[in-house]
Amino acid sequence: MPIPENTDDRVYENKVRSTTLKLLAYCRRENWSGYEPYDALNSRIFEKVPILDFKLFRLGLTQILKRSAINVRSLLLIPKTQNPKALGLFLSALLKLSKSGIAEADQLIDTIVDQQLALRSKDSEYWNWGYNFPWQTRSVLVPRWAPNLVCTVFVADSLLDLYEERKDTRYLEIAASSADYLVNKLYWTQGQHVGFSYPLPGLPQNRVHNATFLASALLLRVHHYTGNPKLLEPALHGARYAAAQQRNDGGWMYGELPSQQWIDNFHTGFNLCALRSIAKYGNTTEFDANLRKGLDFYLKHFFRSDGSVTYFHDRTYPFDTHSVAQAIITLITLKDLYPESLSLAKSVLDWAMQHMWDEREGFFYYRVHSYCTIRTSYMRWTQAWMLLALSTLLADFSAANETPMIAPSTLR
Repeated sequence: MPIPENTDDRVYENKVRSTTLKLLAYCRRENWSGYEPYDALNSRIFEKVPILDFKLFRLGLTQILKRSAINVRSLLLIPKTQNPKALGLFLSALLKLSKSGIAEADQLIDTIVDQQLALRSKDSEYWNWGYNFPWQTRSVLVPRWAPNLVCTVFVADSLLDLYEERKDTRYLEIAASSADYLVNKLYWTQGQHVGFSYPLPGLPQNRVHNATFLASALLLRVHHYTGNPKLLEPALHGARYAAAQQRNDGGWMYGELPSQQWIDNFHTGFNLCALRSIAKYGNTTEFDANLRKGLDFYLKHFFRSDGSVTYFHDRTYPFDTHSVAQAIITLITLKDLYPESLSLAKSVLDWAMQHMWDEREGFFYYRVHSYCTIRTSYMRWTQAWMLLALSTLLADFSAANETPMIAPSTLR
């Protein structure tokens, strides 16, 4: 259902709400479970044919499934599962939707929280989370449910969103435990280098800038509410180190290893939104120049005149729904720095609705390549992120209205 251009703001808002409700109904119908771009190693084939469980096969199968236009996961005995990070994104989205007047969202929050807390990593003294699949990097095999920085940050941030809404200190205490995990287990210094290990503890050579920014932002947010002084130094040192890695043109490479020399849309968006959070909760203007320079780079390199957003900064294809979602979130988050943010966010959504939205099923496709569209539904990578993007857009609409609009429910 393409969203017409040049329509009245209220009509446009209603169309966004209709899309949001349809996507929410789809996610709820699927019990928030689904496939993942990197879930190949969840295949039960490895149990039946253990000889296949070696690095090159694990890497190859993961890449084949991620790139395939045909989803054969059911044939490979890969189940749909719940992802803790996805649940964190859903929780943040539902809180926004509840405040935007969608009553069904409020009724779903407690269920999501219960599921989220049940998926915490076992055998850890901290509240932390990992992915619902093992994944093979070029250097290490990360076990299923092994806690990691990125997954933990997004879950903890969603619980802080809930704490801000309900003032229930249980959620603050859990987020504070997650912050302790980042400082006690993942924070490291090595000469002039500073960072947080990702994807596993003890990997200081794997300097991933968005991970460092995300960790720093969470620590400062927790510090804002708890006053825990031990969070300040790691947060600011990490943010300063990652900010210093910004290129002269305003972009950040994904990381510092030779295999990490690329710049992509959504990780750049993570950096920018984290910097905004660092400024807010750290009560600092120290990184304002980095933020403005990074936003200029982001706008110049990832947005096309037709409303599409690119995945990489230096090539057209692929178009990826995760990048679409993060683009909308970033534009709304930083709208005070760019007057055309809302207009551009609408254009991005219009393009996605025309090229990546399944009107009949109510979900977004994964990717558009020059040669095909991958129509696979990924619950975390596409649906959770798009629900958060749509809820962010609706929250911005609601803030501009004196009375939030109540759309009729399409949930069953």
